Amino acid sequence: MTDTPHSPRTRARKRSRRALLCAALLALTVQTTAVAPALAEGPDGRGGSDCVRTEGRLDGTARRVLDITREAKADLDLNAVQVRVTIDGREVLTDALGESMTGVPAEPDMHFRAGSVAFAHISTTLLRLVEERRVRLDDTVERWLPDLPKADRITLRMLASNTTGLHDYVTDPDFLTELVANPFRAWTPPELLAFPLRHSFWYEPGSSWSYSHANYVLLVAALEKITGVRIDRLVREKVTGPLGLRNTRNNFTPEIPRPALHAFTSDRGLYEESTFWNPSWTTAPGAVVTTHICDLARSAQAIGSGELLSPRSYRTLLDPGTVGLGGGTSTCPETICLKQTEAKHFGLGVIVVNGWVLQNPSFSGYAAIQAYLPSRRLAIAVSATKTATTPDGNQAEVVAARIAALLAPGDPLAIG
Repeated sequence: MTDTPHSPRTRARKRSRRALLCAALLALTVQTTAVAPALAEGPDGRGGSDCVRTEGRLDGTARRVLDITREAKADLDLNAVQVRVTIDGREVLTDALGESMTGVPAEPDMHFRAGSVAFAHISTTLLRLVEERRVRLDDTVERWLPDLPKADRITLRMLASNTTGLHDYVTDPDFLTELVANPFRAWTPPELLAFPLRHSFWYEPGSSWSYSHANYVLLVAALEKITGVRIDRLVREKVTGPLGLRNTRNNFTPEIPRPALHAFTSDRGLYEESTFWNPSWTTAPGAVVTTHICDLARSAQAIGSGELLSPRSYRTLLDPGTVGLGGGTSTCPETICLKQTEAKHFGLGVIVVNGWVLQNPSFSGYAAIQAYLPSRRLAIAVSATKTATTPDGNQAEVVAARIAALLAPGDPLAIG
């Protein structure tokens, strides 16, 4: 789930967003035991962790970043905040504040749900396949998705950049009703796609912009047919493996690898634990990922700098033709067809805001952001969880914006 760069902030919209976020991820009410950091298992089951608090005496910049994070945690009444900041790949600060659960301190190596961060990885995978000449961005998808309406006019580029005109099932009232009624349900792609496909398109494919999770469900299906490789394995081969993101991985169940950062939310009207709610609605099977804060910062740097891409592909990642699209019409309200500007627009699986390249997942008590500013080689990664009185919205963005104001005052990380 991604917060789009300039969504309206009306109270009704917030209530709708809160409903859809909460209604999501409910599966397996699993009892877990917190593992002390020194005994925590890595993804391969071996002890130890490669993501720990910054050791030794903090320098002035690191102290100020930590102070800002502490102040933001208090101001926003957050339960836990994990933070990692790097410049040119060198650590400025890694830390975790607050609690995972009552009496269990949050630690940097605790894993959390990364949501739409997977979209940045999938889009980078697509661009790498284009560079290998296995596919073209402007190939239409009828050969791989023959049952999709307008498949002969929808391209891979459109799926990855949200320009197909498909409705978003996540904002469909009937979908939300289903989630609330049966929150432990594991969703399949055909079940998810049934909601947008019963509506007419917002516009002709490629002519405007509107966010839809359906696009990435379909893109995953296309990539798996193009390559013959399951998406989790394909992304590991093309992106997370080369980048050394050992703690970023897909889960086919609601399990979170140990140690897990626990999440809580008031989305259903009462403050309750949401750690193991089912995330199958968020995207296609094989692309439902968890991570930790060190991997998130590394992802921010690598995706934001185009480390795995040619200069041409990197330019496409940042603007695949979306700038200038969007804006309300007689068939698509401006709250759906958001205007894409040079300052704020959606790229291929990433959001570009005042030069920052980012993704910002937020759902069911979890919030995070990975943000990279190429001009300063600055990466900021923040994960946050809520108390009963935390304000609505992705508060990890607020923490990151305050850090950015210190380290890059001329380049505001102003997403809202």
